[in-house]
Amino acid sequence: MKWKIMLLLLVLAGALVALAWRLWAREDESLDAARARMVAGQLQGRDITDPRVLAAMGKVPRHRFVPGWLAPLAYADQPLPIGQGQTISQPYIVALMSQWAEVRPGDKVLEVGTGSGYQAAVLAELTDRVFSIELLPELTREAQKTLLELGYGKVRLRTGDGYAGWPEEAPFDAILVTAAAPELPPALVAQLQENGRLVIPLGRAGGLQYLKKLRKVKGQLREEATLPVRFVPLVPGEGK
Repeated sequence: MKWKIMLLLLVLAGALVALAWRLWAREDESLDAARARMVAGQLQGRDITDPRVLAAMGKVPRHRFVPGWLAPLAYADQPLPIGQGQTISQPYIVALMSQWAEVRPGDKVLEVGTGSGYQAAVLAELTDRVFSIELLPELTREAQKTLLELGYGKVRLRTGDGYAGWPEEAPFDAILVTAAAPELPPALVAQLQENGRLVIPLGRAGGLQYLKKLRKVKGQLREEATLPVRFVPLVPGEGK
């Protein structure tokens, strides 16, 4: 009798595992489909034309970079909270910044404001030399964990003051800043390579902000594109 009960329990456990697997697979397929729709509608349907950026956005699972309860909204055309008062930018802005950065294979890229790690993952699809700075250690740890789980172990992260950049690794071919600064941080300008691209939102919190694409030409920054945006502020580190 006992062995029959044990057998029945094993059968029931197997059925539950199979059901859970089917539900998980169905959810995963649904998120993959949502990501494909995001690329087609929000990116290609606007002005994202770089095929490498489109491929990266179609590959990186944005739902892994948001809190689990927000996964169903991961591919919506909007920013989402990630904790610590920070957000993950809407997919279009991530794609636009990546396109403006003109990242080529082998380029050395600095991201200021790691946040969830999503932008760093997209950049890692474009080059294997990605460096990212985050002021908040909690976010650095969580981003590192997610990036490693997804196979982006080459991305180098550090906790520090984004205004100071990463001087030991300068110069950079492209620098992307994912929070709004009231003015251009001099250290980032200095760490930009000649012909390098700086993509940064400028403006004060609560006021007008503009995403700028700047190129360094003969030591001077030349503006090439601009877009009204709204970002969280770039917070300086202690002592600044």
